[in-house]
Amino acid sequence: MNRVERIRSALQAAFTPQLVEVRDDSHRHAGHAGASDGRGHFKVIVVSEAFAGKAPLARHRAVYAALGEMMETDIHALSIKALTPQEQRAPG
Repeated sequence: MNRVERIRSALQAAFTPQLVEVRDDSHRHAGHAGASDGRGHFKVIVVSEAFAGKAPLARHRAVYAALGEMMETDIHALSIKALTPQEQRAPG
């Protein structure tokens, strides 16, 4: 299982999301000092009822917790968009 699949699997297990997207942007950071250790740059979008009533910081912390050890071994940088289904459907 590659890193994208492992990230997706961890997020699905933690949040039972309606949508989970994981994009590996590591290639855009080749040569970057932070990429020298082999960890990658990723962007995730997670849409789940689990985020209802949670502030953005709490949502991000929940995503970090779901990814656990991968935050130290596989992920150098992580862009997170964590929404409820209602927020995803809202215009604007």
